[in-house]
Amino acid sequence: MNVQVITDPFGRLIWASPALPGATHDITAAHTHHVIDAPAEAGIKCFADKGYQGAGGTVVVPFRGNHGNLSAGKQAVNIAHAKIRAVGEQAMATLKGWRLLRKLRCSTTRSPTSSRPPSPSTSRQREAGTAQ
Repeated sequence: MNVQVITDPFGRLIWASPALPGATHDITAAHTHHVIDAPAEAGIKCFADKGYQGAGGTVVVPFRGNHGNLSAGKQAVNIAHAKIRAVGEQAMATLKGWRLLRKLRCSTTRSPTSSRPPSPSTSRQREAGTAQ
């Protein structure tokens, strides 16, 4: 099962996509659910793993290659990138423990009303309690 998620800088879940079959590549799933477009439109950087190489937009991925074969500068960038992504990975671990996700694993045909991530302004309004 492939579920795309967007978290805030503190690892809190902002949005989760409908489930796609597990064989779906991450970048394909991200394009399907507009995960790359929404943050790019808002000018927000997204930190992703190497599966998003070439995604474009504001997606930041680590340098490719084995750690030992990279220059010291690229190694440092990849280490910093991994520390930033660790917060999002923590949110994924939490999500995987939820009963809802276990139910989604049974059926990849279920989908909520919207498969597009909320715009950052809508998310801020919800946090402030001003969304209608």
